[in-house]
Amino acid sequence: METRRLQYLLELSRVGSMRAVAEQLGATTSTVSQQIAMLAAETGAQLLEPDGRGVRLTPAGRRLAEHARVILAAVDAARLDLDPAAEPSGTVRVAGFATAIRRALMPVIHELALEHPALDIVVLEHEPAEAMKKLAAGHIDLALTYEYNLAPEPPWPGIDTLQLWTTPWGLGVPAASAPLAGAEANAAGVLSAFRGHDWIGNSRNQADETVLRTFAAMAGFELTLRHQSDSLDLVEDLIVAGLGVGLLPLDRPPVPGVSIIPLENPGLQLRAFARTVQGRSSWPALALILDRLVRAA
Repeated sequence: METRRLQYLLELSRVGSMRAVAEQLGATTSTVSQQIAMLAAETGAQLLEPDGRGVRLTPAGRRLAEHARVILAAVDAARLDLDPAAEPSGTVRVAGFATAIRRALMPVIHELALEHPALDIVVLEHEPAEAMKKLAAGHIDLALTYEYNLAPEPPWPGIDTLQLWTTPWGLGVPAASAPLAGAEANAAGVLSAFRGHDWIGNSRNQADETVLRTFAAMAGFELTLRHQSDSLDLVEDLIVAGLGVGLLPLDRPPVPGVSIIPLENPGLQLRAFARTVQGRSSWPALALILDRLVRAA
């Protein structure tokens, strides 16, 4: 069904005459009559019946007019939703890793709650692979992901990527053990100094283990990955307890009992991204969030 024909029928239900519909919509009475007749042919239902010198809607016509009201409202909402100049509104579903949510997204949520109350943001905490699967399946609108420069992710077809920030990472070790690294000037040498320790990986992202095993191979040993956690707080707790060593960001103030040794030659960097389905970022609500995320980064 063409929405224009539904509009004629809906207006007829409101104003009661073909002439009034024609005046309301800037058409001729003949056009209104023809379009409603074509709508009746499409539906296979009698929509009008004589009423004196005019017409009125049949029960089927009234039911279709009610459907037309809902359909046309949805079309208008969709048109407004896709208008780049429209006021941001609606629900944006965001999945991302905890650090990105805390560091970048939460301040944006607080700002937009005051500036754009018609905009709602749903937050889901997921590691990159999990978030990307949800994005590709259409279950979310925005994925906040990361990768390490030494373990880059393959490109996802049909996905737009916006880099947000880069953070250097190092090796978190018990503070008392930090002198073991000595004056080593390269990452392999630092890791080699802790070859006899147990190691801590990420329970939900293979990239951490890939990086650690790459460094260990450069240093000529095979590490023992004994513990796994996707929580940096828990990684620190494990290090303080002397249960292992693991990767930590250098811009994160270490807790008492933990030292973070920089890794150089090669250096280790985490790169954070905002990822969206191609063509979707023009949606005003999503475009606004992306703009604020870039500003924050």
